[in-house]
Amino acid sequence: MPRSNPKPIALALLLAFVGASSMAQTPAAAHPMQAAAQKAIATNPEVNARLNQLRAAVDAMDIARAGWRPQVNLEASAGAERNRIDGRTPAERADQSRSGVALSLNQLLWDGGALSHELGRLGHDKLARYFELLDATEQTALEASRAYQDVQRFRRLVELAEDNYVQHRYALQQIQARFKAGVGRGVDHEQALARLALAESNLSTEVANLHDVTARYARIVGEAPPDKLPLAPTMAGAMPASPGEAMAAALKDNATLNAAIENLRAARELASQRRSALQPRVEARVRGGAGHNFDGISGQRDNGTAQIVLNWSLYDGGANQARIRQQARLVDQAADLRDKACRDVRQNAAIAYNDTRKLQEQLEALDRNVLAIEKARDAYRQQFEIGQRSLLDLLNAENELYTARRAYANAQYDLEIARLRTLATMHKLSAQLGLTRADVGAAVPEAERWDAGADVPQRCPVLVADVPTTPRSELDARAQGLMKNAPQR
Repeated sequence: MPRSNPKPIALALLLAFVGASSMAQTPAAAHPMQAAAQKAIATNPEVNARLNQLRAAVDAMDIARAGWRPQVNLEASAGAERNRIDGRTPAERADQSRSGVALSLNQLLWDGGALSHELGRLGHDKLARYFELLDATEQTALEASRAYQDVQRFRRLVELAEDNYVQHRYALQQIQARFKAGVGRGVDHEQALARLALAESNLSTEVANLHDVTARYARIVGEAPPDKLPLAPTMAGAMPASPGEAMAAALKDNATLNAAIENLRAARELASQRRSALQPRVEARVRGGAGHNFDGISGQRDNGTAQIVLNWSLYDGGANQARIRQQARLVDQAADLRDKACRDVRQNAAIAYNDTRKLQEQLEALDRNVLAIEKARDAYRQQFEIGQRSLLDLLNAENELYTARRAYANAQYDLEIARLRTLATMHKLSAQLGLTRADVGAAVPEAERWDAGADVPQRCPVLVADVPTTPRSELDARAQGLMKNAPQR
């Protein structure tokens, strides 16, 4: 960090979105920021970890489905058996050799619905992992775009700090020339040296900040930023018209919230599975085999059995009832976590969208500020050269201009990052950037028809908080009132 002051039909088509008009380019002419985000989602370890987690969830469903199929086992054995029986002489001992091959088949007939609920739970778990992958992809696209913007930002701030240093070096040279000519004062020379040292320190800080964001870019994208970064395209045209629209879209499509809903549904399925333990388990078992003294029975050559086996736990110390109560509480916990995720999304959407409006207003004021200070600085320089302004006045004007330019540059990049954050909260940033990922092999076709249904958080409605502010006209009127009461001179 700087040191200073929706859903696709299948995972195979994951993130295959249509690019927005502001990014409407052919793949060969993709903007460098888009290329950086594309590389990040393809190589970022966090995204790939989420992808492998999803693939593992798909495999878990295949494991569970095996419970519906018959279990076939082959057993072969050969050996000797020695028995010691009281009352028999050594010649009468029932020692014997034995060998045989047996084939058994077990088929589940009824388990109280436990396997069905387990498959349901794993299906919801798979969708939760899918939405977590979407969220990781969206957040990585945001971080890559933010890193691109920050590298641009601090390169610009280094330029401003370099220009500020040059201006202070120029002022020092002027003072030195005057001092040598006998028309300057020693205190002016010391002031110029002090301000030059401050400008040099500011330059060093900005260079260090640029190094930090460059390292962060390399961590997220996987490579160092190029020497030249074109200005990133603005996302102003993709912004929603109102904070309510932004929040409604975020609560509908945000992948973090959707994952929390699926986790809740998985917890409900597990609660139903717990109740299945109160019912009997019924299996069909078939076994047949042949051999010498088969199954250790003297003279037996073959044997076959077919049976229906019922196993019913009538009492287990109350463990099953305790598990049912435990899971009911975990369902409540999952519902609370869903509501928390909703409130977090609502807050993030509200703050990000409000930042875009606030920074837009600030930019207009900062632009006027920079223009006014530039004019004042130029006037001070001219007046200094003819002796009507002191060196301190000129150096103060230079520092004020540097601070104003720095604030304006920061606000510019903060505004674009706020727009990126808003789109990411609405789960529209990847679509806006036109990102694709074609190497994902597993499919989640049920994501096409996914719907929150009745699981939409009830304790988290769309809520736009209006902050009361005093109108500028009223503030201007108050200032005018102070003028009326000011003493006349």
